[in-house]
Amino acid sequence: MSLPPPLTPDFIDHAWHPLTDARLQSNFVSLTWGDGLQWQAYSLWLRENAERIGIEPTVREGLLEPSMLPPADCLRTASVDPDGALHLAWRDAPATRVHPGWLRYVAQDRLRADHALPRQTPWTAADFCEPPTVDGSDVLHCQERQREWLDHLVRSGLCRLRNTPLDEAFIGSLMATVGPIRGSNFGVLFHVRTLPTPDSTANTGMNLGQHTDLPTRETPPGYQFLHCLENTTSGGASRMTDGLALVAALEREQPEAFHLLTTERWVFMNRTPDAEHRYEGAIIELPEGGRPLTLRAFYRVRSAPRMANALIPAAYEALRIFSRYAHDPRLQLRYAFEAGDLVGFDNRRVMHGRDAFEHDGARHLVGCYVDHDEIYSRLRVLQRPA
Repeated sequence: MSLPPPLTPDFIDHAWHPLTDARLQSNFVSLTWGDGLQWQAYSLWLRENAERIGIEPTVREGLLEPSMLPPADCLRTASVDPDGALHLAWRDAPATRVHPGWLRYVAQDRLRADHALPRQTPWTAADFCEPPTVDGSDVLHCQERQREWLDHLVRSGLCRLRNTPLDEAFIGSLMATVGPIRGSNFGVLFHVRTLPTPDSTANTGMNLGQHTDLPTRETPPGYQFLHCLENTTSGGASRMTDGLALVAALEREQPEAFHLLTTERWVFMNRTPDAEHRYEGAIIELPEGGRPLTLRAFYRVRSAPRMANALIPAAYEALRIFSRYAHDPRLQLRYAFEAGDLVGFDNRRVMHGRDAFEHDGARHLVGCYVDHDEIYSRLRVLQRPA
């Protein structure tokens, strides 16, 4: 009678890729598959991921706090079962089987954080005359439509849904299918419309220069979403600038400004009667060590330079250059909001702004923030094999 496939430390339906050889050498197990792929797995890592003795089978989470790990030579033998699974005999615990498809998944470096996510692609005005657009009429219920939407969001940092319901609650319902909304001092959902006593320049008809939201936070929100319920005003075109393209252009064409923008620090501080968030950092935080590109680029909350006096004049000139590039038509996409549009963009990568508009009609957007992690998680799930 064939043995049941071993559980894996995840909820992915891994294809069965039988091993052809397994050899224990110096506390590492050398694994070989039929196509010649080879990989080495450390004994204690295998112990941590062993069904029942290392992984709880219901929630698939680890059981072993590091102080509970046995010596590295706890693994007595490693072999291949007739069905191709890895068979492990332990000195101090029952024998276990390991799924060979899951081992191959790890051997192919598919555990890395960016696996199953599209590569982020820089864009300029030459690439788009409109935002990447998906029909949003069935995005709540169609997983393929949602996968297409999220793929654009990650790849381009920008996507527009069209034909969505003109319902204030829709944006919350849509995000509930993705992950938790990240609240801020503006609330869980916020409204962008003119107010008699505005709490933000967003709630006026003023021109808004290119910026990213909430650079006053240690970790600014990952994505911002704006759902247009009504727009009958004159003017008010939205503008987007891709930070990946902007940073590459600055590094290539303005190296001195690029250096100052990526190294010298500023204080960012929001200004409201009931909140006072502050953060110190560079205008451009380059991606490194798994950290995404982060533009801290909102002039309305940039408070003061935190650098040597001798650098301040050059730092202000670098800001001027940065702003000029952010508003450069060759890097900028312009479009108008129409009722039913829901535009999402990577708030740490894509700078947004808008033209001034007249008070000759009504303009009402409902917005929210969602962290990168939630978008990435949902897209990985949608990318899993059916």
